[in-house]
Amino acid sequence: MNPTDRTTAAAAVGGLSYGRSLLNRVLADTAAGGRSLTHVVDLPAQAAQSTQWPSWVPFELVSALQAEGIAQPWSHQTETAERAASGEHVVVSTGTASGKSLGYLMPALAALHDDPRATALYLSPTKALGADQLRTVSRLIHDTTLRDAHPASYDGDTPAEVRQWVRANARWVFTNPDMLHLGILGSHARWARVLRGLRYVIVDECHSYRGVFGSHVALVLRRLRRLAAFYGADPVFIFCSATNADPGAAASRLIGAPVYAVTHDGAPRGARTVALWEPPLTTAASGIPVRRTATSEASKIMASLVDEGARTLTFVRSRRGAELIALESRRLLAETSPDQVEKVAAYRAGYLAEDRRELESALSDGSLLGVASTNALELGVDIAGLDAVVIAGFPGTVASFWQQAGRAGRRRQGSLVVLVATDDPLDSYLVNHPEALLDRPVEATITDPHNPYVLGPQLLCAAAELPLTEAEVAALRAEEVLADLAKEGLVRRRGGANGRTARWYYTDHTHPHGGVDVRGGIGAPVAIVDAQTGRLLGTADAGRAPATLHDGAVHLHRGETYLVEELDIEGGVAFVTAVDPGFTTSARSITSIQVTAPIEERDHGHVSVAFAQVAVTNQVIGYLRTLVTGEVLDQVELDLPAHTLHTKAVLYTVTPTLLDAANITEEQLPGALHAAEHAAIGILPLVAGCDRWDIGGVSIAEHPDTGLPTVFVYDGQPGGAGFAERGYAQLTTWLSATLSVIDSCACVDGCPSCVQSPKCGNGNNPLDKLAAVRLLTAVLAELSRASDRG
Repeated sequence: MNPTDRTTAAAAVGGLSYGRSLLNRVLADTAAGGRSLTHVVDLPAQAAQSTQWPSWVPFELVSALQAEGIAQPWSHQTETAERAASGEHVVVSTGTASGKSLGYLMPALAALHDDPRATALYLSPTKALGADQLRTVSRLIHDTTLRDAHPASYDGDTPAEVRQWVRANARWVFTNPDMLHLGILGSHARWARVLRGLRYVIVDECHSYRGVFGSHVALVLRRLRRLAAFYGADPVFIFCSATNADPGAAASRLIGAPVYAVTHDGAPRGARTVALWEPPLTTAASGIPVRRTATSEASKIMASLVDEGARTLTFVRSRRGAELIALESRRLLAETSPDQVEKVAAYRAGYLAEDRRELESALSDGSLLGVASTNALELGVDIAGLDAVVIAGFPGTVASFWQQAGRAGRRRQGSLVVLVATDDPLDSYLVNHPEALLDRPVEATITDPHNPYVLGPQLLCAAAELPLTEAEVAALRAEEVLADLAKEGLVRRRGGANGRTARWYYTDHTHPHGGVDVRGGIGAPVAIVDAQTGRLLGTADAGRAPATLHDGAVHLHRGETYLVEELDIEGGVAFVTAVDPGFTTSARSITSIQVTAPIEERDHGHVSVAFAQVAVTNQVIGYLRTLVTGEVLDQVELDLPAHTLHTKAVLYTVTPTLLDAANITEEQLPGALHAAEHAAIGILPLVAGCDRWDIGGVSIAEHPDTGLPTVFVYDGQPGGAGFAERGYAQLTTWLSATLSVIDSCACVDGCPSCVQSPKCGNGNNPLDKLAAVRLLTAVLAELSRASDRG
């Protein structure tokens, strides 16, 4: 029975939608399911809004598209195409599987068809998505006169001899921001043919360009625009985005020009059942209540769905988690339905491309029923006909949640989506406050192209490509950053006399492009090398290496366990040996923070709030070795250099009067501040569109710069990433949610669902959950009184 037949049958029996019937099966198979299910909602189906093909699309392209099963374009596809064809930059921001690609295929292919010198550029954040779109275009034009457009991939995997062919022949180049920055703009003279004929630039999944990564991409795209203009082209940019709070403004920040937003979704959509799931509390060997892991719960749910015959995709945050869920689901199915065991697999980065394509095809055609995946399958790769999506842990943003959820029901049949909460404050909050997830607009994308730590290196790249004019410097508000670069002798101003236009020239002899990590890593990458074989396993940011790759650290790679033998930060390498030591490690560190310059401050009586530039100094002083039972084996001391991060933070202070009123003693204060800080870090993604690993925090009972008890939450990137600023702007909402998640947690003294942090450098000590509740209650009451007075 195919999915449509099952949907019809389910509706006929008891009037249940297909998604509801799948959920009932899961509840029947899961002993604690009734207690775990915190909320369920049925989202209605949506009918298609079709339009006619634009008259300017060549007949043979229409025929090719119709042969692909596209009878007519939907309304948002036509509007996107018409805007782009008229020369207007445009962003289409609609749901997953809404066919956004047709909106750029029509104008791009029409341009390539009508002008033999026209070229196009496609950018995606992942190589897998780019490869998928390249296959679509290649298949589409195979039997048309556009075969000589030679669409081709240009990324890090492209062999040298193929790269030369692409530069000479391809008229539609599929690449990513990293290769655009390094391989195309960095040697633009070799790409003159492509840049001279550039008509369209497609920026796919643009909502993923946020924080420091997004800020780098914004400047890379502006460099692309100035080089295209140098060669006589003025390309139209077409952005594709998941649903976004303000897609036009977000896309405009990426290119520095107005962008029209198409947001009305004309695609059909099947009914969808969304369930929120909180794993039950169990009693550990120590007698302390702990929650069942999201990995374990997701494995049970996927096994139940596969046993029902439902094509299921389970998203998990880590590669190891994907492997574990697939293994556990197979084990459970071996007990109940042995014939289904081979229909479950894992999918993640690190697999060979041909293996990934085989898995995608098997999941799409039904020969594979269950796949556990990292977010490698979140973006773009077209997998149709899924019945259910299980999300093991909130993916960090509402946009990503709906992107993953949208993988279900892609053939318009009913579907089920289950979000399983991890032991994390934000996850706990969302499954117990469904309106914060299901009724909230998706986040606005945060980028800051003016961050000096991003702008400085990008200015050097731009000046090395073409001298910078004063007008370009002014448009980027880069005068101060450029002056600092001039003091270092990296740029020099020439001209400005006798009628000559002044320009800034790059003066160093080294190539600046190789020193810029577009993905926003902190410091030069540290190579992780197998000491026995010399094989490169991967890389890590230099700024994070002391906490994750110190001597004696346990490092996981593709499900294998390694022990770090030596970390050479200056040499940029960590040597590891494959071994299973039987324990895990967690770094212990000391962190201090200094306010270097206030940016904005607000006084609320006994609570003061500020957004400021700060210097965060962190030093790893040792690490704990912990057995799989949770027992701490010992603590090992380390002597590593301190690392200082210049970034931005949101902070608030409280007065002794407020603490007295909240009945918080001097002994309780450090634990109250520390617990409130941890929970606030866990909840900030609710308002800032970040991940808790993007940010850090410090709390102190008497900070030397404020003279008062102070809580800081800071961006974990040089110069800031915009997340702390969003927390400052949304402080009351943020702290209210923080208080709610602590106060509603069923634990007694604090747990990972509320105030404990997986990355605490102090071993989660001291923490005082109850005092944190009193502290936040008092802070919010003071903010409310100040608002009433104001």
